[in-house]
Amino acid sequence: MNKVILMGRLTRDPEVRYSQGESSTAVARFTLAVDRRFKRDGDQQTADFIGCVAFGRTGEFIEKYAHQGTKLVVDGRIQTGSYTNKEGQRVYTTDVVVENAEFAESKAAAANNEGSYQTARPEPSSAVGDGFMNIPDGVEDEGLPFN
Repeated sequence: MNKVILMGRLTRDPEVRYSQGESSTAVARFTLAVDRRFKRDGDQQTADFIGCVAFGRTGEFIEKYAHQGTKLVVDGRIQTGSYTNKEGQRVYTTDVVVENAEFAESKAAAANNEGSYQTARPEPSSAVGDGFMNIPDGVEDEGLPFN
């Protein structure tokens, strides 16, 4: 099984091209900055930058609605390939072929995080009777059984 699920922010606006031929297909290429869950001592990088490509309607969705800083959840599969560059060297590639893409935050939250690649933490619900328990201030994340 080859299945990938990622959540991250676009590092820049997607590059979108359309295939040649009778029925042109959108091909959107973009990079997601995906925060690492844990940081090892001495590591400077706290995110991985993962190349993605979306075709057809998914590519059109990315073209129309996604831009630098947009936080997306994507699922798809890993695809490897290779080509020979202008210098005659073999170059190996690894991309995530995106099958589905969804927004991972509201427009308002996105506006507050414009240009930021850090993960926004949702506020605990203050609504009474919504079926969720409020988490009191001061409770550390490590004390919770989930993140």
